[in-house]
Amino acid sequence: MSELKVPTCIWCGKTIIPTEYFVKFPCPNCGGVTITRCERCRKFGRPYKCPKCGFVGP
Repeated sequence: MSELKVPTCIWCGKTIIPTEYFVKFPCPNCGGVTITRCERCRKFGRPYKCPKCGFVGP
C-alpha cells in the first residue's frame, strides 16, 4: 500500500485541504519542482523559494 502525500504551502507549511482554493505550478525557472501555495499566501504576495534552484518569486 502506498502512502498518500498531502500538499502543503511552500511558504507557511499549512496542509492544503482539497476543497479549499490553492495554486500549484512548476518552478518558473527550472520546472523541476512543483510549487504549491495556499490562497492566503498567494493573496498577500508572500514570496516562495524553489528548493531545487533557489529561484524566488512573488
